[in-house]
Amino acid sequence: MRYLKLIVLFAIVLSFVMVPAASAAPAAQYGTCGYWYPVRWGETLFSIGRVTGVSAWAIAQANGLANPNYVQAGSSLWIPCAAPPPPPQCGYWYTVRWGDTLNAISYRTGVNLWAIAQANGIYNTNRIYAGQALWIPCP
Repeated sequence: MRYLKLIVLFAIVLSFVMVPAASAAPAAQYGTCGYWYPVRWGETLFSIGRVTGVSAWAIAQANGLANPNYVQAGSSLWIPCAAPPPPPQCGYWYTVRWGDTLNAISYRTGVNLWAIAQANGIYNTNRIYAGQALWIPCP
């Protein structure tokens, strides 16, 4: 009986200690400037960006989305406050040759596919053409 009381007391103390740590995690991850947006059927990250006035890339980055072309209806996305544009970064221009794909360019240059797409405003990564100039940011 005495052990049962100690176990219950330990569980209560442990629950009080763990609650503040768990509730502080979302604030640190998402910051204080922004709001939650419920995703409805048929919406894309880019249509949500148009409605909210925040770029799709900023929304994808704030939510840790690996593929910004996929959002699930019924989920909620953190919409960050609009930030000033970042300063220009290092990089170079690459002219697309016939047969190039964005994935192949990404592999060849060692730069993330989505980083190249974001730097050039490309929403469909399958749609590049020969002669197109792409800005390749530093890895």
